[in-house]
Amino acid sequence: MTDTVLLFKRYPFIPGQKLHIEDGPRKGDWVVTAVDEKKVGLRCPVSGIKVSWDRFCYFVEERAADV
Repeated sequence: MTDTVLLFKRYPFIPGQKLHIEDGPRKGDWVVTAVDEKKVGLRCPVSGIKVSWDRFCYFVEERAADV
């Protein structure tokens, strides 16, 4: 039997990257300020607000998997 499986992985952020999160509580424009194994530091380029969040996952792909 084959099911569809969604694959997620941590994005390899690099300090200085600019990103836009399209939805959810973190939505908006951000600049990556710091990255470690557990946290990612972001700064809003408009308000200057700095946050540190647990690293979060991103959708990578959907594929068929035999189960």
